Amino acid sequence: MIGMNDLPGSLVAKIYGVILSYFLLGGIAFYLINRKKSREAARESYTKFVTYFLIITVLFFSIVRWPAGFTGMAGGIIIIGFGEMIRVFLQNDRKKIKIFLGSILIYSLLAIGFFRFSRLVPALMLYSFLILSIFDSFSQISGQLFGRKKLLPRISPNKTVGGLAGGLVIALISGYLLRGLYPAQGWRLFFLILGVVLFAFGGDVAASWYKRSFSVKDFSALIPGHGGFLDRFDSLIAGGCWVVIWYHFMMIQ
Repeated sequence: MIGMNDLPGSLVAKIYGVILSYFLLGGIAFYLINRKKSREAARESYTKFVTYFLIITVLFFSIVRWPAGFTGMAGGIIIIGFGEMIRVFLQNDRKKIKIFLGSILIYSLLAIGFFRFSRLVPALMLYSFLILSIFDSFSQISGQLFGRKKLLPRISPNKTVGGLAGGLVIALISGYLLRGLYPAQGWRLFFLILGVVLFAFGGDVAASWYKRSFSVKDFSALIPGHGGFLDRFDSLIAGGCWVVIWYHFMMIQ
């Protein structure tokens, strides 16, 4: 492992308190949004919200208290992701082989980066994970509240300018509020946060493009309210890969 240092229990409690505060704000926002939806759509939205909270909690405590377990989870996510991509390809009667092979190559590179991310120092893993989760959550919320102009309607109809902008702003603000968690300052910190956001967004878009290419809505139905593992973890895989690139670039400065 690279620098296996445990985080103080008091710090872990404070950070988890911040996570709970964000989820409380998110829950209020989802309540306001879901009031205008049908009962079935609202139930699906709440299921997604609760499942996401459980996933974030499990990953959070694995990073801060059992990093080896997080590495194991990362390996599991990667393997299941490969299986989901292959499954989608086979369901399409093995057509579009070039798209499949090219996507597998890109995914493999991102997966290598993500696995290395799972072996970084816990403080850097946790900081990056928090930024990514905050961006992921608030881009969805701001997109539903303020999203008007669609970014990529043919690839990912739910992506909006408002959602991306809102998620980016909240992630940047949160990143600077949480900057004491990992000793990076100035432009280095800015590029860490910005890269996490852009790679996370790019990973999500790439997964959507792959699904559209094979005319499927979800990679699988393994996670209630989310679909498959790649539907949930595509941004984490890509964002984690960026953190490794950033880390090694900073090491040679």
